[in-house]
Amino acid sequence: MSNFLREHAEQLYAQELEELIKQDSDKKPFNWKLSPQSVVTYLIGGKLKNGFEISPKYIGNRRLMEIAVATLTTDRALLLYGLPGTAKSWVSEHISAGISGDSTMIVQGTAGTSEEAIRYGWNYARLLAEGPSSNAIVETPVMRAMKEGKIVRIEELTRIGSDVQDTLITILSEKTLPVPELNSEIQAARGFNVIATANNRDKGVNELSSALKRRFNTVILPVPDSIDEEIDIVKRRVESFEKIMELPAEPPALQEIRRIVTIFRELRSGISSDGKTKIKVPSGTLSTAEAISVVNNGLAMAAYFGDGLLNASDLAAGIIGAVVKDPVQDKIIWQEYLETVVKPRDEWKDIYRACRDLL
Repeated sequence: MSNFLREHAEQLYAQELEELIKQDSDKKPFNWKLSPQSVVTYLIGGKLKNGFEISPKYIGNRRLMEIAVATLTTDRALLLYGLPGTAKSWVSEHISAGISGDSTMIVQGTAGTSEEAIRYGWNYARLLAEGPSSNAIVETPVMRAMKEGKIVRIEELTRIGSDVQDTLITILSEKTLPVPELNSEIQAARGFNVIATANNRDKGVNELSSALKRRFNTVILPVPDSIDEEIDIVKRRVESFEKIMELPAEPPALQEIRRIVTIFRELRSGISSDGKTKIKVPSGTLSTAEAISVVNNGLAMAAYFGDGLLNASDLAAGIIGAVVKDPVQDKIIWQEYLETVVKPRDEWKDIYRACRDLL
């Protein structure tokens, strides 16, 4: 068992990547660890010729993953676009691990991300002592990826200011990074490319310029189509969390995961699963990622403050925290949902009482 709280994809799934490399007989683009076909197998899962089982990292449309991987064999960058919680970061990490064997080249986009975080910075002690030189440059993940011919990930691109976003245009168009202070440039080695993620639901979103959009091939990751698909995603991610955190709790019963996913899907869609009751939609996204978080929090409650078995009282606080983002409007919506949808369901009496007790 690793001492790290969260291992990188290439560490956590090292055995799978190793087996894929051994079995991979298809043509690989320059500097790729795996062929495009094997990268998709790594993402979607499947059985190899020797019987080794590859676990699915993305549960959804295989064609979307094929389009995403195929994009990275060209000179166009990849933009994974979708609502929060649709596994954009998860997919970008695993694509990077499959292609480069290294998912650590990452720029985390925020409102405070500066141009230096994308291009390069300076070691000011050396700069003052020696003047501008290559030794005084502080390399960013983008610069390192260009030099080594690897994939760099830029998370939450639309949270970065528009003027900083456009720093990428020269990098994506010319495949070079000018260093005017040294009258030189960094040319991208073969194998270099960019995977960016973005969504349009968060506050503080900065629209991408047309010039930048044209440099990306956009793949939209949808929310899971069916409830069974979403339950499967939550179940797999929760099992992974349990294994890493070594919680002294029993694995969650499938019926508890189904209830959480049902609540989130009904509140997202604005209608009950039987189609009979219209529901007001709260301000939060209620994504699959948040459903995973609710179950994980419930497991921690059950392990350390319960009997080790996940039940409604362990889940109630997490559900309310996910749903009620606006303490006034969302609380009213949640109360109405409890009374009109949850209360009439005989098998949901426990979750109704647990949630009512916390309001």
